[in-house]
Amino acid sequence: MHATLPRLQPSDFPVIRRGKLTTLQVNLGYRCNQSCLHCHVNAGPLRKEQMSLQVLDSVLRFIDVKKITTLDVTGGAPEMHPLFTHLVERAVQRGVQVIDRCNLTILNEPGFADMADFLARNKITIVASLPCYLEENIEAQRGSGVYQSSIRALQTLNRLGYGKNDSDLKLNLMYNPIGPALPPEQNRLESDYKRELFDRAGIVFNELFVLANMPIQRFGSTLISRGQFDDYMALLKGAYQDSNLEAVMCRSILSVDWQGKVYDCDFNQMLGIPVYGKTSAGALTLDDILAMDLTDQPIQVADHCYGCTAGQGSSCGGAIDVDNRLS
Repeated sequence: MHATLPRLQPSDFPVIRRGKLTTLQVNLGYRCNQSCLHCHVNAGPLRKEQMSLQVLDSVLRFIDVKKITTLDVTGGAPEMHPLFTHLVERAVQRGVQVIDRCNLTILNEPGFADMADFLARNKITIVASLPCYLEENIEAQRGSGVYQSSIRALQTLNRLGYGKNDSDLKLNLMYNPIGPALPPEQNRLESDYKRELFDRAGIVFNELFVLANMPIQRFGSTLISRGQFDDYMALLKGAYQDSNLEAVMCRSILSVDWQGKVYDCDFNQMLGIPVYGKTSAGALTLDDILAMDLTDQPIQVADHCYGCTAGQGSSCGGAIDVDNRLS
């Protein structure tokens, strides 16, 4: 795999600083039942990395001390971690909103038949990856059989009450382009998704998030192999909007890898760019920063950050809402 970090540094991306920390995004490991072309984590069935019980305890301790209000759980397929339910239940007991970054197909895998019920019972918000409503596009990006499995999973979630207007079970979908292109306008695409998925399979959901593909890991390496990396970076930089800077997610989120090391965002985690103040042993851990005030600390940036500020702006939470900026 081609390394992308040397092509992203040094960078002329503007300096940004952290605001109030509200969300802890925890990557439980890189094992996944899928191997998607766009995956910035380079996850797959053969990955072995997974978070230990000791680090999980550090996550819960950090939530308590820092009064974290949202736990955003990701992977890989986070549900494949043997202590996924342990972490979720303890976070819910603390009154923390939990988000599960679900690839949908995991809900149909052997051994996970009860997972959808568990998520509903604990009122977990689901952010599910569905890069298109057309079968041929999903199959091209995520593999044979993924479309039908995703549809079955969505129908299961709907039967449990997810995505319905009169329910508090939130089901949000996430779109990313098939290749090196900017995502379309979020509200317009959301209308298309809602119409097509309902007409085709009777599926309903709450919101659609759009996310630009990041030029890192598997997708970035593919761009290099195809000679498209520089053109894609030019596209992102050319679409940069200064007005998006104040609302990027890294201002309110902290990313934690499976070893407990901390980063300004999930993308920096995958590039190995730790938060400022790393120790002689490498990146700081949750325990290292437990007593630190992170407010107003500078955020580590590189050229991949243009992916979050291009056009309407995008991140793990979808397009940036310019009317609801962080203070």
